[in-house]
Amino acid sequence: MPHRSRLAVVVIDTHAARREAAVRFWGSALGRARRSDDDPAARYAHLQTPAGPTLDVILQASAPGHEGIHLDIETDDVEAEVKRLEKLGARRKRFVNEWWVMEAPSGHAFCVIPIQSATWPEGAVAWPDED
Repeated sequence: MPHRSRLAVVVIDTHAARREAAVRFWGSALGRARRSDDDPAARYAHLQTPAGPTLDVILQASAPGHEGIHLDIETDDVEAEVKRLEKLGARRKRFVNEWWVMEAPSGHAFCVIPIQSATWPEGAVAWPDED
């Protein structure tokens, strides 16, 4: 059965001590407020998604020296998507909970995650079965 995937999230990795300042900055810069159900002590801070299909923006508390921005590819079949991306030259770095942290041939880290966004499958690409 074909699987589907799409670019779903831009994750802004920020030092935990500076995360609240980053939430205020990025929220103002992007015109998004923090989601009302967010716990300020949690690892992730979600900025409210405007109506309609769009990229989610999440601020993630990270260890010092690991600040940056990475992409999350959302899919209805994590293993099939990881295999498809490996054929394109990506490599697996580590498995975390239900998703894979991967590295593109360019050296950029990204994650392949199971469905998480409320707008799934809007904008998802259907990939043919590969044997």
